[in-house]
Amino acid sequence: MTEVAELTIGVFGGTGPQGKGLAVRWARAGLRVVIGSRDAAKGASAAAEIAELSGSDTVTGAENSECAKNADIVLVAVPWEGHAKILDTLREHLIGKIVIDCVNPLGFDKRGPYVLEVEEGSAAEQAEALLPDSRVTAAFHHVSAVTLADVSVSEVDTDVLVLGDDRDATDTVRALAETIPGVRGIYGGRLRNAHQVEALTANLIAINRRYKAHAGIRITDV
Repeated sequence: MTEVAELTIGVFGGTGPQGKGLAVRWARAGLRVVIGSRDAAKGASAAAEIAELSGSDTVTGAENSECAKNADIVLVAVPWEGHAKILDTLREHLIGKIVIDCVNPLGFDKRGPYVLEVEEGSAAEQAEALLPDSRVTAAFHHVSAVTLADVSVSEVDTDVLVLGDDRDATDTVRALAETIPGVRGIYGGRLRNAHQVEALTANLIAINRRYKAHAGIRITDV
């Protein structure tokens, strides 16, 4: 397994709250981070904001294809509606690379969040189908974006479930999770089990709304 400190992390969706929050934490840990966007100028603007928040000079911005080319690992944190389209356009640039999917296919109505049906079974499995030559994993679904972006929070009290079929890839993603103080990366099973992990996000949103919290998860006895 390659040392995480030696890798460049690309973030698709770094202009959104989840991608931005994770990028801030990785930059604070000293990792090289590239923020991808459909528009290079927007990527650069988001990178400048993340650099200021993190106090780091290791963050840059780029158009999505350049981000994919320059990164060793990529995080997919885009809206579900654009998930398939963006991955389909980046397939050739992600060959052989670790792809971390943290997209939650959810809908919202007056009763709150609910799970959407995905033909492939989950967002992560859709990514696997679209990126057959990439090392697809699923992780970071349950980490509060608000907590991640709040640099006054020194330790993030949560575990990150990491799923995938490539042992080295899941170990690398677990190590990446643990660059964030307070976080543990926990192997959560094969990628075919990603559906229930993505779906659990709806429950956490409901919990956080009810208790006005930023709850995550902890796995006991591990």
